[in-house]
Amino acid sequence: MSGIGIVSAQCAHFTQPLHLKGGGVLPAFDLVYETYGTLNAARSNAILVCHALSGHHHLAGRTADEFGKPTANVGWWDNIIGPGRPLDTERFFIVGVNNLGGCHGSTGPGSVNPATAKPWGADFPVVTVEDWVDSQARLADRLGIESWAAVMGGSLGGMQALQWTLSYPDRVRHALVIAAAPKLSAENIAFNDVARQAILTDPDFHGGHFYEHGVRPLRGLRLARMLGHITYLSDDQMAEKFGRRLRVGAGSYGFDVEFEIESYLRYQGDKFAGVFDANTYLRMTKALDYFDPALDFDDDLVRALARARAKFLVVAFSTDWRFTPARSREIVHALVHNGQAVAYAEIDSAHGHDSFLMDEPHYHAVVDTYLQRVKL
Repeated sequence: MSGIGIVSAQCAHFTQPLHLKGGGVLPAFDLVYETYGTLNAARSNAILVCHALSGHHHLAGRTADEFGKPTANVGWWDNIIGPGRPLDTERFFIVGVNNLGGCHGSTGPGSVNPATAKPWGADFPVVTVEDWVDSQARLADRLGIESWAAVMGGSLGGMQALQWTLSYPDRVRHALVIAAAPKLSAENIAFNDVARQAILTDPDFHGGHFYEHGVRPLRGLRLARMLGHITYLSDDQMAEKFGRRLRVGAGSYGFDVEFEIESYLRYQGDKFAGVFDANTYLRMTKALDYFDPALDFDDDLVRALARARAKFLVVAFSTDWRFTPARSREIVHALVHNGQAVAYAEIDSAHGHDSFLMDEPHYHAVVDTYLQRVKL
């Protein structure tokens, strides 16, 4: 059960143009965010939680319906945030933001382009991890937070936490980089491209301007999510949960849903396609592909991370084959080589890449122990 209760989102509007790494410019933008806990008088207890590819600002608690009653919409990291939990809201002020390019309230492809009075669609620029961090820094300014006690996240969120220590080394004291990597492997880029091709080739995509046609590329987005979901799970988990079990009445030797795993993936695909924006999915995966702090340092991660001043906790999971523990150890190796403060934990978990979302006692204990030592 949620320890937070009912929460509501807030929106910050920014009128100063944001110049993007790819060359584009957003003349103005909105960031939707939620907060939990209380910012202390010294403004020293704030933790920024960065979301992964399909995440958003709603980290914990429940949203309310039109009558003020709690809905079933529980935050995606509710199991780790709240009174007495690792991200203790009686001690910390937690901030969750929906990234630029998102589809949960922040300015993105579905927002109205002031230049055309139509949805941005395909004209919305590609955004990068660096752009997200820059926009989050503007939000921190608005909230009066000069320095984060910690920035943390899993997967793509962990990459943002890492980038914070590089873009704004004086504004983050601790970074919790969970189930992440210093850059994508060729295999991961390939997975992302296949997912994007599923969307781009959907007849309902209309070059990204599907809003004007009153349709959505549901088939492509559904396939993209099914592919992605396979990579988030471990083989052992799929074997234990589904195995080769056939559905009741299966055995037609046709192409309908026969196996339980097929049913599960199609359910996940349909569920995701019903709430997510295809243009956002394209941009989130591109941000993953482009992330590479060592690129400007001749592929030398040691040199790239040398400017970071934060202390680090790096966490990896044994069955995560999308971002293997070896990728996390690359970050640890570079930090150790520089003499920077870093703690590393490799957690045994059966849940694959999705482990960072789970209520794993050992994992939560590691995060809790680390954050207990954060001085405010």
